[in-house]
Amino acid sequence: MKNQKSYTVNEATKILEHFCAYQERCHKEVEQKLYDLKMIPEAKEKIILHLLQHNFLNEERFAKAFVRGKFSIKKWGRIKIINELRFKNISTYNIKSALKEINEKDYLETLQKISEKKLALIKESNTFKKKNKLATFLISKGYESELVYKIVNTII
Repeated sequence: MKNQKSYTVNEATKILEHFCAYQERCHKEVEQKLYDLKMIPEAKEKIILHLLQHNFLNEERFAKAFVRGKFSIKKWGRIKIINELRFKNISTYNIKSALKEINEKDYLETLQKISEKKLALIKESNTFKKKNKLATFLISKGYESELVYKIVNTII
């Protein structure tokens, strides 16, 4: 068994400050990092409190950045984004607040664009199967089924 380096509270605090400054983090990610560093519960609490007080850790800011990134870069729909945020133990209040980062017009335009792009790649002559493949893809991206079926029936 290899020797695990142990960290003082100050060393671990610096590591976590860098960890949070590099990219927005949620509490769950910070707790996992502290667990990986083998910190005792008292030290974990002290470090998390420090990160919160010095604004390295801010769940609302994390949720908003997450929503913007997953929507604009990965083109995820609201359902997938909500599920991922819930998995990261983000509060319902912060999820609702963060979802306001998505402009409704942009959301519908993005859905339209990815639908058309995917449709061009579907090699299927049967209309029913083609619609099904497109709808399945869009739902797997996290788009609401009523929006998906509306757009699928519009473009096919």
